[in-house]
Amino acid sequence: MIQKSDRFRDFLLKQNNTWQLSADNYHGLDLVEEKTLLIDNFKIKVQFNPQRMRSSAAKVDASSIAARKCFLCAENRPPEQISLDLGQNFILLVNPFPIFHTHFTIPSNDHIPQRLAPNLKAMLEISRIMQGYLLFYNGPECGASAPDHLHFQAGETGFLPVESEFTTLKMREGNLMKDSDSLKIWAFDHYIRKMISIETDNSQQGIGTIEKILSRFQEIQSEKIEPMLNMLCSYGHGKWIIHLFPRKQHRPSQFYAQGDDQLLISPASVDFGGVFITPRREDFDKITAGEIADIFEQVTLDDIAFKKLKETIKRL
Repeated sequence: MIQKSDRFRDFLLKQNNTWQLSADNYHGLDLVEEKTLLIDNFKIKVQFNPQRMRSSAAKVDASSIAARKCFLCAENRPPEQISLDLGQNFILLVNPFPIFHTHFTIPSNDHIPQRLAPNLKAMLEISRIMQGYLLFYNGPECGASAPDHLHFQAGETGFLPVESEFTTLKMREGNLMKDSDSLKIWAFDHYIRKMISIETDNSQQGIGTIEKILSRFQEIQSEKIEPMLNMLCSYGHGKWIIHLFPRKQHRPSQFYAQGDDQLLISPASVDFGGVFITPRREDFDKITAGEIADIFEQVTLDDIAFKKLKETIKRL
């Protein structure tokens, strides 16, 4: 595994030495419970993490966003929260409500909406700078708790099952749609959820490919401000590995159910990467492999739309 840069690890330690809330929540990760479920021999980890309630249950409708101050803007951040300049008009913040043992938020310096296509170059460049970390993007209707302020997140590599399963997936389930020396594109129909994966050693080619995929996907979801998508991105050994998760829905029916039928699950990039976050003990205890499969079926792109998207990708 690639060693993380001391620059970022030291930044986390520096922040936790001066911000008690953050320090307490990182120490609290040692008490987080986890269980593993298997679905079609693929691994899904379930994490009981009560500190994530704020994100899982976030109100992201327009009126709720308008009624609160943006917690990613400099003037509204806690005075204890420090930042590190990453270039590309982005800064690094320690996420005080972590999932990973090193968990960062990477907001833009500008208060602009969450949009992927115009910021792909920055995301790939930051992932190169932060080698040893996994960057992720949650779309404005795909788990972003601040859809009004452009941001990525990052955590240490090796945490999400998709990272270790990708090699096996390519041999077992992969539909290789493009294969050149500098770019490979796979589609996965039966990885519990739908996934498109890209390997490239050429950032411009990677950016151009994702832009074209987004453009084709926008044609399928023309009513959306941007097509519903989560993205994972890491850089190592001279190449980027990018996973795209096309979606059709923000939250499953279980999120809105009442009483014992409710599961407070709001899937975002980490969940699509194979770690389901449950902020409530009762959800952690009762969630089953069957319910996880059902949640993915509800929120991921359906077979007909995914087939249409694959057909357009083959023509790229």
